[in-house]
Amino acid sequence: MTKIEKIVLSYSGGLDTSIILKWLQEVYGCEVVTFTADLGQGEELEPARAKAEMSGVKDIRIVDLREEFVSDFVFPMLRANALYEGQYLLGSSIARPLIAKRLVGIAREVGADAIAHGATGKGNDQIRFELAINALDPSLKVIAPWRQWNIRSRTQLLEYAEKHHIPVPSDKRGEAPFSIDANLLHTSTEGKILENPAEVAPDHVYQRTVDPLDAPDAPEIITIGFEAGDPVSVNGKSMTPAALLSELNGLGGRHGVGRLDLVENRFIGMKSRGIYETPGGTILLAAHRGIESITLDRAAAHLKDEIMPRYAELIYNGFWFAPEREMLQALIDQSQAFVSGEVTVRLYKGSASVISRTSPWSLYSADLVTFEESAVAYDHRDAEGFIRLNGLRLKSWAARNGR
Repeated sequence: MTKIEKIVLSYSGGLDTSIILKWLQEVYGCEVVTFTADLGQGEELEPARAKAEMSGVKDIRIVDLREEFVSDFVFPMLRANALYEGQYLLGSSIARPLIAKRLVGIAREVGADAIAHGATGKGNDQIRFELAINALDPSLKVIAPWRQWNIRSRTQLLEYAEKHHIPVPSDKRGEAPFSIDANLLHTSTEGKILENPAEVAPDHVYQRTVDPLDAPDAPEIITIGFEAGDPVSVNGKSMTPAALLSELNGLGGRHGVGRLDLVENRFIGMKSRGIYETPGGTILLAAHRGIESITLDRAAAHLKDEIMPRYAELIYNGFWFAPEREMLQALIDQSQAFVSGEVTVRLYKGSASVISRTSPWSLYSADLVTFEESAVAYDHRDAEGFIRLNGLRLKSWAARNGR
């Protein structure tokens, strides 16, 4: 076993990291500093402090990162309209680089030589954490207990907890909980019955959204203001990034917006099934595309759509701090200079639909598209030459093929 002097542990206070804390203390016999990130997971974090104190931890860090999370990670990703495999809004993926950044900062501050995390050996998070740490401080060692200990299942984990008198939480039905990740952008739920993609997810899995069938029968109309690609207001009220996303989570959740039952392809090579709830993010994606539709040039918009899958994949796979992601971000941010204005969205029975958009920088010209007589000079006969030139190669192709 490599000699370690001090460890900084990414600590939630949940079952897995509580067990990992005990294991680290037993195996390495050194000081463990715990770091708990407040990313808006919607739960009281002081119990995490109490649990760490009970385990003998002297240096306990609980840091409110909600504003930094939304302004420096969620909003840049939103500017790209990022969706992994066309559906997933990357709620877990985008949180990991921020947690890793703070872990590295604390490690440098306290003189730790190692960082520990609770990600399993089958998941994506181990990759995301460790690639970020590699990019930020490659001198730090990484301890991943799920890849080192002899615990191989949830059942064995529970047995370890019982042996060491570590409290085991229960879900709403009194059973061991699902694997849940939550932050201000989303909640994700995995495990148990969800491991069979043929099984319908039970109602009690959902935490932030009502069933669209039970949502209000009357739609709700909201207006979101944008400046340079970022949302800045809801219904005319300016808000901080975290407050704005929280407000939209409440509005979207009430109308059943943002549910996703997804089988995705993990970077590590297997498929997994999860239930995601991203009410505010779903609204913002629709609204952002709405404001871009009138402010972005056609070629710029299409180029963004071409690079978006690559950008989303980089985030999903853990390459937030990689040079190629930063290069794509620079291109995306350059496109957002005039993406300002207001978008009106209708929330109804699980949908968030753009119904109007306006901008002082709009490229939309009613005079050009109108079917009525227009003061703008447009000669319809110009289209004939345009079509003829674009059809030239098709005529040659058809002639060769004997059509």
